[in-house]
Amino acid sequence: MKKLVFIAALLLSNFAFSQSYDFKIVTTVESIVPGGLGRSRIIENGTEVDYTQFTTTRSKDGKEKTSKDRSDVKIDDLKESTLVNFYSLVGINFQNIASNDAMMTSLLKKYNMDGWELIHTTSAVESDAGKYDGVGIFISRFYFRKAIK
Repeated sequence: MKKLVFIAALLLSNFAFSQSYDFKIVTTVESIVPGGLGRSRIIENGTEVDYTQFTTTRSKDGKEKTSKDRSDVKIDDLKESTLVNFYSLVGINFQNIASNDAMMTSLLKKYNMDGWELIHTTSAVESDAGKYDGVGIFISRFYFRKAIK
């Protein structure tokens, strides 16, 4: 009986302490175009959207198509922080990489001080890798959450 009461109390406490979170994604785009011709930025979204307004639902009975088009998805409220490109005219620039790291460290510290928890990161590289490959981007996404009180 004591075991049953303990399990019931444990389950109830789990419901009592169930937590909701707010989420934020910050993206870095670092250009690997030589000569400073690329654009490297930290991008922060400043608008909340309801993705269901842009969702088409399909079933065996047909589909319920959204009335929104691609231009409606674009937001106007965002922050762009300047980063420097990975390459200079003579090749890879380690000072630029260190500068971008300092910028991201500053951003991570600020979000942490504001109560955001970094919960995941992901990154990728895009490049055509052809004979004269010299263009591409290195993209990273930083996923944060903050407890809603």
